[in-house]
Amino acid sequence: MKRTAFFISDGTGITAETLGQSLLAQFENIQFQKLTRPYIDTPAKAQAMVQQIDLATERDGCRPIIFDTIVNQEIRDILAQSSGFMIDIFSCFLSPLEQELSASSSYSVGKSHAIGHSANYMERIEAVNFALDNDDGARTHYYDKADLILVGVSRCGKTPTCLYMAMQYGIRAANYPLTEEDMERLQLPAALKVHKQKLFGLTIDPDRLTAIRHERKPNSRYASFAQCEFEVREVEKLFQRENIPCLNTTHFSVEEISAKILVEMGVERRLK
Repeated sequence: MKRTAFFISDGTGITAETLGQSLLAQFENIQFQKLTRPYIDTPAKAQAMVQQIDLATERDGCRPIIFDTIVNQEIRDILAQSSGFMIDIFSCFLSPLEQELSASSSYSVGKSHAIGHSANYMERIEAVNFALDNDDGARTHYYDKADLILVGVSRCGKTPTCLYMAMQYGIRAANYPLTEEDMERLQLPAALKVHKQKLFGLTIDPDRLTAIRHERKPNSRYASFAQCEFEVREVEKLFQRENIPCLNTTHFSVEEISAKILVEMGVERRLK
């Protein structure tokens, strides 16, 4: 079964897309074509959206699902003329909140993803810059400023996890790849020893690591199963010997990995 889903907003569309995606994920037997349409902030753009929605209805033989965070009532009224099934995310939640808080909401565009809280915004940017500057063991002399240091074999998910934690939570995360030389010495590199309390290990199933490395360097020793199995085995031994908490990333998304790390390490998010 196939359906079209639109995430429509007069702002960035992030809120509509995030909540809409979460809701649609509960329907595993339906295949959705997902279309995000941000900044639908004029009547002309709304009319064009109505045409897109009606075309999708004609093509699919059933009406699209529309998740919207449109604030402007005139634009909402135009969209309501379409053949889609509309879910107004704001009204679903704001009306009960207004009753509970005995206060009216501002119904302003883009509140949650604007630079309104400049301190939070700068915290996010600084965390992203920190993750980029301290990626892949390129620098180690700023580890005293890190909230976390992820360690593991090459291509096990350290960099995307660091960047996600920076963007989403403002966490300053560095990462350090453990090399074959480190494994031969059977000990932590000196740069990591002094920050052992910040270390968190990532590991991965060797067959999955082989597939990932083959995409980067096909038919190389680096991507061979034997090499991947050796590296993973030795790194896991190191984690166990040094009592470093770790997580196998094979079956987890970057969102799940990040959340599990923060819980395990007891690190508070900088962005609230």
